[in-house]
Amino acid sequence: MLRGDSSAALCPGIASRQTDMRLAFITSLLPTGTADTGFEIANACVLDALRTSGCEVTLFGFLREGETAAPPAGSVILDRIVIENAVASRAQKLRWLIESLRRDLPVISTKLAVFGEARLQGVIDSHGPFDGYIVNGAPVAGAFPSLLARPSILLAHNVEHISARENAGTAGGLTGLLYRREARLLQEIEHSALDAARFVWCLAEEDRAGFGVDIGAKSAALPLYVPSAGTLPAVDATYDVGLIGTWTWQPNLAGLRWFMDEVVPHLSEDISIAVAGRLPATFAAGSKQVALLGRVPDATAFVASSRTIALASRTGTGIQLKTIETFQLGKPAVATRSSIRGLGRLPTNCLVADEGKAFAAALTKLVWDVRSERTQIADGRVFVAAQKKGLREAVAAGLHALRG
Repeated sequence: MLRGDSSAALCPGIASRQTDMRLAFITSLLPTGTADTGFEIANACVLDALRTSGCEVTLFGFLREGETAAPPAGSVILDRIVIENAVASRAQKLRWLIESLRRDLPVISTKLAVFGEARLQGVIDSHGPFDGYIVNGAPVAGAFPSLLARPSILLAHNVEHISARENAGTAGGLTGLLYRREARLLQEIEHSALDAARFVWCLAEEDRAGFGVDIGAKSAALPLYVPSAGTLPAVDATYDVGLIGTWTWQPNLAGLRWFMDEVVPHLSEDISIAVAGRLPATFAAGSKQVALLGRVPDATAFVASSRTIALASRTGTGIQLKTIETFQLGKPAVATRSSIRGLGRLPTNCLVADEGKAFAAALTKLVWDVRSERTQIADGRVFVAAQKKGLREAVAAGLHALRG
């Protein structure tokens, strides 16, 4: 199914406004409703920065099968698909695997590639012309490599092959073998895409070197913020510790499991814990002091209802958007070093610990400090202002390269 309208038709007055550039933003999943996953928040932030800089942006992408909410104006729905392993049937996963072997593509790219490269280009051209493309991630580049033959910027949310390799390290048997295959193919795709793109946007400074090729002269790290985050509502604390994320994504799930196995046993039973966000169907808390809430309707309200936030990432690349949102809202937090990658100065109410017992000790101290009002909500405005300034500069560098 295709649904397409020009941005001029969907946004009255936009045709008469002088825009700096017309850009096609090609992504896997189109946004719907409020951005609440790290992927969605990062996309919303970049799109906001592009439009603020004067660009007219048309989004091209897919919707989850069964999604009822509509994407924003200026979007073109390519198709409705099942894309997440957590909700796919065993038969669907087998079809993906067979097709990925036939195409010699990673499974993550195969899910998109079945739409057809020529078909996608035809849809984009019918809404053009465009001055440049934003290719949203290596999986999209792998599915549709011809996108990078035109003036393009690769938006690299993660170093995908490293994430796949880390997943392989925690999985055994056939699953580990498949993750190693994904890592090899993703590394090939990333290197081709990095070479072909005019510019590369990363989400963490560390990722610029993590690809294994020199992209320093044509890349920049994007300092991000959360456009939808306002101020914390005044609500009474329901839980001492809150964790929020998309736990069906393997790197996030590894952090949650580490927290449950290595941190919770060292916390006193009077410290209450809540986990918000999508969870695998088979995940169990393993402790009566942990409440599994699933996806919550208002992420900011959940953060406000928690005295402290645990940022427990253990693996992965890119940047942790939930860390940025926590700092932006000024909430007291305990973080692993992986959770703060890509960030410089930390708020004074953030403690850092990497070992389970030390993390639990820091969390206990922080919970008691908040209960006794020795630790307060911080003012996140200075943090946001610095992030916005850096983002404007990095976006400007990419657009300058795109103009050629």
